[in-house]
Amino acid sequence: MASSLSAIAKAKKIKYFLVSFVDLFGHLRSKLVPTRAIDGMHKDGAGFAGFAAWLDMTPADPDMFGKPDASSLIQLPWNKEVAWLASDLWMDGKEVEASPRVILKKQLRTSMEKGYRMKTGVECEYFLTSLDGSELSDDKDAQSKPCYDQQALMRRFPVIKEICDYMLELGWGPYQNDHEDANGQFEMNWDYDDALKTADRHVFFKYMVKTVAEKHGFRATFMPKPFAHLTGNGCHTHVSVWDKTGKKNLFLNKRDNLGISKLAYNFLGGVMNSAVGLCAIFNPTVNSYKRINAPVTSSGATWSPNAVTYSGNNRTHMVRVPEAGRFEIRLMDGAVNPYLGQAAILAAGLDGVAKKRNPGEPLHINMYTEGHKAGDVPRLPLNLLDALRLLEKNEIIKSAWGDSTVQSYVKLKMMEWNDYSSQLSEWERANTLDC
Repeated sequence: MASSLSAIAKAKKIKYFLVSFVDLFGHLRSKLVPTRAIDGMHKDGAGFAGFAAWLDMTPADPDMFGKPDASSLIQLPWNKEVAWLASDLWMDGKEVEASPRVILKKQLRTSMEKGYRMKTGVECEYFLTSLDGSELSDDKDAQSKPCYDQQALMRRFPVIKEICDYMLELGWGPYQNDHEDANGQFEMNWDYDDALKTADRHVFFKYMVKTVAEKHGFRATFMPKPFAHLTGNGCHTHVSVWDKTGKKNLFLNKRDNLGISKLAYNFLGGVMNSAVGLCAIFNPTVNSYKRINAPVTSSGATWSPNAVTYSGNNRTHMVRVPEAGRFEIRLMDGAVNPYLGQAAILAAGLDGVAKKRNPGEPLHINMYTEGHKAGDVPRLPLNLLDALRLLEKNEIIKSAWGDSTVQSYVKLKMMEWNDYSSQLSEWERANTLDC
């Protein structure tokens, strides 16, 4: 098995490998390994100090090793001498339980044991800004309703084309690129696939977009709400569950009004039951709550949920069923950890299936203008602190991931919240200096 990477390197003329992992905060960490050493790295892993990343470790902990997954290999289309590899973290001969990719793989194994294979697709929105991130890259992109604006899209054609060409070359099946609802915002879609493959591609997509943007003199940001008056960056996730072979969609029921099966309703019931407790995963930054609890934007709508509801093809709800056999969770934002987001959906969904949770009846109302008609539905947390406290109480995710993993995540994110809370803002000065 180890020799396969060196053989691939020889055949593809690869000189270096990026052996990578994603920490709990979603940051991509890597070592650049020359081909001569890749066989050893494949067998034993590339060494990392866990304390140097967001993994709740100390300098006294032993080395952890990133063992690359050969099936994840992506040769950089813009630099063929280099290939990227996702890796799983090991320490003292055991997998690191708090490693996001390990968490997802464990969840997928549990699902497959029950006969379920989750497939997903993600819609990654991003802004193109100046290099310092202070303003949009295109000062002509100023319409109040800029969504699908052809002129603004084509002014950034060189960037969009280059990224899309790379996805075509990599065989991802990209099928549309558009200017999104905010000025300077774009979205690029590719085919759905098995959840692990989608998560690996999600990680690489963010790296690729940022790299291409820099090449063209811009900065790409997936920050949930980089501009207060504009629509934020979502990461809508489409979910379906198939049989173990991946050939039969178990969510599909053409006789149902929405086109989904009893299994799908139970899975959805699990997601809705845990949604408020999973916001700290789906919306993991202080800034995230300026997207899901935002006032109306300059375009007229935030396109973000603020309550736990579902509907048919209606984008004002947290979950919509756009067509038979799948549903779209609209809660996640651009900061979501690609592995933890998928793992959280699956953990909550499997709980719903096991407990036959009922999501209730769909609501066919405009939640932005008629939210008061929704009744006593759960509301999403208003800030990261509330979200972390809710996650800490979520027994479903603690059971699925392990209590220590959840506690580590909460501990590290609490440090981030406390750091944020210690900052003195200009708003505070302007409004309370003379109190």
